[in-house]
Amino acid sequence: MDRFREMESFVAVVEAGSFVGAAELLRVTKAAVSRGVIELEERLGARLLQRTTRRLSLTEAGRAYYGRCKQILAEVEEADGAVGAVTGHPVGRLRINAPFSFGILHLAPLWGPFMERYPDVELEVSLADRLVDVVEEGFDVVVRISRLEDSSLVHRRLASTRVVACASPQYLARHGSPASVAELARHPVIAYTYAAKGDLWRFATADGEEEVQTRPRMRANNGDTCRAVALAHQGIVLQPDFLVAGDLAAGRLVEVLPGCSGPEIGIFAVYPSRKHLSVKVRALVDFLAAAFARPSWQAPAAAADTRGNGLRLQF
Repeated sequence: MDRFREMESFVAVVEAGSFVGAAELLRVTKAAVSRGVIELEERLGARLLQRTTRRLSLTEAGRAYYGRCKQILAEVEEADGAVGAVTGHPVGRLRINAPFSFGILHLAPLWGPFMERYPDVELEVSLADRLVDVVEEGFDVVVRISRLEDSSLVHRRLASTRVVACASPQYLARHGSPASVAELARHPVIAYTYAAKGDLWRFATADGEEEVQTRPRMRANNGDTCRAVALAHQGIVLQPDFLVAGDLAAGRLVEVLPGCSGPEIGIFAVYPSRKHLSVKVRALVDFLAAAFARPSWQAPAAAADTRGNGLRLQF
């Protein structure tokens, strides 16, 4: 195995935390990754990883070598990008991260057309709702749905989504519809674990901003789980309209407190730096901006969504 592949295997093991994870990341076998690391250690005459049955950790030599390998691999990526800079044609690998729900429902249909347009770009897409470190984890572009308080990152606004409090008609028939924000405290809610304000729900009303401390009957770190439980008539949810617009249009869910506005949240493409922005990153960001110029969940077409409960999303 050549030195580049050895270093690539080593870095992948460190970042994935396991040989299996590294194999999935590199799309090779676990045996190939293991062989690459073993041959690297033999060539260097030093152990880079401490292996136990439960975990992997870097040795002192491994930490030093990992830092240099990351720099070398990044320079290789830059060299690939330089070709695109000269030709004006995107080329190379793009590492992308996005939230589960938005990634599956609204981004997944776009990857095929993007690849068709830019055949020399290789995509590596990962979905996770946790807040990833764009720089440390080596992503080229991250899609974030937030108020984006971290000003150190360069970003471009793609669209926005409105957070909606809603419940099934059957639930409301059984328990009644809250007449005020304060009355939400007396209703069971299905709470989203990663909500910025936790169990504190905030609304804009005619009298100003109002908050209510809700009483979760269930918490889930997956928006689809919250949605499914609401569709099963078990409580009120507060979810983005990109997830529930079809249910609202079809009458499977009903907005509660329609005179009160839930928060509007921006959807952003985030990348480490505007300086030396590669052609491939610029191409992707421009592509996404064009795709979400008229968001489907805000368009009349959303009313025609009758796909039922089969979405596998997370917010």
